[in-house]
Amino acid sequence: MGKHGKHRPLVGRRPAGRDGAAMGGCAAKPPRARCRGVARAMAAAGLLPRRGRFPPGAGRLLRTLAAVCLVVLPLPLAAQSAPCRQALALGLDVSGSVSAAEYRLQLDGLAAALTHPDVRQALLSVPDLPVRLLVYEWSGPEDQHILVNWTDIPDTAALTAIATRLRATTRSPANPATALGTAMVFGASLLKPQESCWKRTLDISGDGRSNTGPRPQDVNHEPALEGLTINALVIGSDRPDGGVPADEIKALRAYFEELVIRGPGAFTEVALGFADYEYAMVRKLLRETEGLAIGQLSRQSRQLHPAQ
Repeated sequence: MGKHGKHRPLVGRRPAGRDGAAMGGCAAKPPRARCRGVARAMAAAGLLPRRGRFPPGAGRLLRTLAAVCLVVLPLPLAAQSAPCRQALALGLDVSGSVSAAEYRLQLDGLAAALTHPDVRQALLSVPDLPVRLLVYEWSGPEDQHILVNWTDIPDTAALTAIATRLRATTRSPANPATALGTAMVFGASLLKPQESCWKRTLDISGDGRSNTGPRPQDVNHEPALEGLTINALVIGSDRPDGGVPADEIKALRAYFEELVIRGPGAFTEVALGFADYEYAMVRKLLRETEGLAIGQLSRQSRQLHPAQ
């Protein structure tokens, strides 16, 4: 990537090709050790078997690993080492508790938040050291889909392309369960290779507690989570009458603050309901990006070191 960085192509919801072809493509691309590292992290999270042969019907598991490899492997070494201000991975909850209308509010809300004038100004404040963005959605243990591949954001065109992609995305069938621990390790595995960025941040949006797979407290010691900041956007469930269950939101926020967020400056933002998602996302993105831009502008002329 050049000094002013062209944003990388956005990827589709699922990697192309048959299961064997997808795995073969992953294994054939250097560095293989990175792909093996991703596989180990996913096995620890329950996404893949730790040893032995894959069980019958494991095609979706293989596609999940292939999706991660497509993100972390094909990038040229120069692009992998290109400095960025912040690598930001956004994980969107699309579990069974999220209705079709709420799904649309979430994706359209994120698109609107990314192009909000204040957020746009914060994201583009240092175009030579851009924010690098990835978006994925998650639900059950085998359902994590990348919506937007790693994309540098040096200009308005890159932001517009991401927003257009999100607005055009339609929902795919997925397990309705809430595998929050797995979603955390999946997002962290995508962030791990972005070591040339000053900061690596994982954002998890969720409207409920984990109910399958490893729980958030079960993945505390996963190597993929080391050196990352994990923030959360807690979404309150809307009542049929339009009211908001304040006690439920308070309890869910406490759950995320105790078990999910971690790392320097980690915080939890709250959306009172999916209708409030856009505004909560604006607040969260501003809090994450403005301070980083202002606090580190003086480092532009210094030699950049990978985030630890």
